[in-house]
Amino acid sequence: MKDFIPYGKQNIDQNDINEVVNVLSSDYLTQGPLIVSFENQICEKLSPKYAVAVNSATSALHIACMALDIHENDTVWTSPNSFVASANCALYCGAKVDFVDIDLETGLISITKLTEKLEEASVLNKLPSLIIPVHLCGSSCDMEAIKKLSLKYGFKIIEDASHAIGGKYNGTYVGACEYSDITVFSFHPVKIITTGEGGVACTNNKDYADKLYKLRSHGIEKNHKNFYEPTEKPWVYEQQSLGYNYRMTDIHAALGISQLKKLDQFVEERNEIIRRYKELFFDIDFLSFLEVKNNVYSSFHLAVIVLDDKAVNFHKEIFLFLRESGIGVQIHYIPIHCQPYYKKLGFNRGDFPNAENYADRAISIPIYPGLTDQNQKYIYNKFKEVQKYYKIF
Repeated sequence: MKDFIPYGKQNIDQNDINEVVNVLSSDYLTQGPLIVSFENQICEKLSPKYAVAVNSATSALHIACMALDIHENDTVWTSPNSFVASANCALYCGAKVDFVDIDLETGLISITKLTEKLEEASVLNKLPSLIIPVHLCGSSCDMEAIKKLSLKYGFKIIEDASHAIGGKYNGTYVGACEYSDITVFSFHPVKIITTGEGGVACTNNKDYADKLYKLRSHGIEKNHKNFYEPTEKPWVYEQQSLGYNYRMTDIHAALGISQLKKLDQFVEERNEIIRRYKELFFDIDFLSFLEVKNNVYSSFHLAVIVLDDKAVNFHKEIFLFLRESGIGVQIHYIPIHCQPYYKKLGFNRGDFPNAENYADRAISIPIYPGLTDQNQKYIYNKFKEVQKYYKIF
């Protein structure tokens, strides 16, 4: 294979290009009508009452925390098995961060570990104000169980669904916010659909939505009905809080609208790719795929294989061999608490052993719309070479 096969990439067709070109020829490149149109179409597709488009999922996580009034007296729990943004958003608000270890079979927050940690925190009067479950690879966490725990222990919930647009939980699209206060999606190019860069925060709570709208644009209010200081001057606007310039442009929204039409198609293709991988890899005994529960329909942003007890000793060698073979494997993720910055905050290796064990074994292999049967067979054959060379079978 002469061509490099990345672990993920965007799928752009001529319709996407035409929609972006149309915006470039229009009167509005930003703060125009396509932002509202994109938000409305997300609501129509996923069924939240409100959707607030922003320039990245990181921005969405930040202002979601702010909308829920997270501040320096609060503690936020999330998964250590995620990108750092899932934890950083709490630090942006001055809150403390802690983690809940994962289930090794799914890579998701362990409900058993979460329940135990909440029981201990309740005794110590150190309960979290917010929990951010992370839908790793596109598979939803057990949100019904987490919601029940939130009702018992009084914490709020932000679903970090950056990987999971188009996925379903209990037959309902992730993003409907049935079990959470806010759900966040990412539209980075390697995600299910893309806007180039971008994100969205979905909610069913009008107060949260109003805060999100304001926070994404400098904390400014333009509706005179909501002014603190009434005026009849039509040009007046009010900065009512400290906000940010987290706005999405109409250029990005146009691409998002076009991509959203293909969401189900993309997710179906990703599921088919996983099916083909499992069919191909049936005779490779030193690895397994992450488990997806029966009540979850994964959007499969990532395809992760996990090495067994023998192969884990060759994790680095297997990774490098695949990279040298033109396969863009990746590790998702180095546990957040093992990052140097978080070690400075007092975390250490050994704090969340399941997440560390997973990271020592996991390899993300290519998955994206357009990945060919030939590509998949090539990837399989390289794993067969690994099996023969290391005699791990």
